[in-house]
Amino acid sequence: MRITLLESYYGGSHKTWADGYQRFSQHDIELITMPAQFWKWRMQGAAITFARLLDSRPDLIIASSMIDLSIFRALTFRQLGDVPIALYLHENQLSYPQNQRQGHGWRYGFINYVSALCADAVFFNSEFHLADFMQQLPRMLKNFRDYYELQTIDEIKAKSRVLPVGIDLQRYDQYRAVKDKDQPPTILWNHRWEEDKDPATFIYSMIKLAAEGHDFKLAITGEHFGKMPQVFDAAQTLLRDKLIQLGYVESFAEYARLLWQSDYVVSTAWQEFFGMSICEAIYCGCLPILPDRLNYPHLLPDELKPACLYQRDRLTAQLRYHLEGNDRLDTSALRAKIAAFDWTVVGPRYDAELEDLVNRHHSERDRRHSSKR
Repeated sequence: MRITLLESYYGGSHKTWADGYQRFSQHDIELITMPAQFWKWRMQGAAITFARLLDSRPDLIIASSMIDLSIFRALTFRQLGDVPIALYLHENQLSYPQNQRQGHGWRYGFINYVSALCADAVFFNSEFHLADFMQQLPRMLKNFRDYYELQTIDEIKAKSRVLPVGIDLQRYDQYRAVKDKDQPPTILWNHRWEEDKDPATFIYSMIKLAAEGHDFKLAITGEHFGKMPQVFDAAQTLLRDKLIQLGYVESFAEYARLLWQSDYVVSTAWQEFFGMSICEAIYCGCLPILPDRLNYPHLLPDELKPACLYQRDRLTAQLRYHLEGNDRLDTSALRAKIAAFDWTVVGPRYDAELEDLVNRHHSERDRRHSSKR
């Protein structure tokens, strides 16, 4: 099939996902992309730009999260006719509390809602995300004055599926190195430096552990946009002797080696719909220390959850427990679980789901035409 993939925020995990599917799919994937900036404008205006840029008629279109699909369908109706369109939701705006605090109301969540409503199929990157979206929809719709249209939730649910994010994990293998057991353990934090990832909780936990005299090294990576959050000034000052990395790592080879070198990977996120960076670190041998929320419990085998998940204010205690050498865990089951997200495994699932969507769409079209005769 000829598939056009629309990615209006072509950077970070969105870019990795789009490039990965193009590389590993057996179909012909055309990427139409926009730079990863001005996310609010992308949510509202990307559909207009994509309608102008699209100059072909593919067998199927798959659009990533940051688009108003209702506008795109309206503008391309004459050109695309009955070409099926799938929506892939990396994230949704219904769950972001900062959107409410900043006065955006339900504007961007409503865009996700109408996009899902007019798509022929909706794919979520995790079971957690699918459940969260369905739970948030009535909360938003009941916020309005009347005509809540709650029946549309079942319409969306009926055409929704889970397709986990594919990750090219095998490319990390060539950089694998044996950890030096004589060196202190390295703690890794590899997330965006933004409010929803809560870097402050992580930094202050590291400062407390350092003040207690625990021996460890610290690697803080991840992208940041605009001014660096002030909490990282504290890291530079109070954790200087422990830092082996502070800032985004441009080179993939260098980043891969850093992951293989690390012993623990930590998250403090309050918004995370899948957890790609955690999966990459786990694949490279890191033991995850994760909050018991979001999609994180779904990434772990049941037997490792007590050692890897912490409750709201227990991060420092959980790390202290491991740094004091209280647990020696067999992580082979953990790594095997994460390896199931490799594109060699997930890619054929994408192809099969999209083939099925096109076939069902054609069958329905043929039935409609035959009934009119």
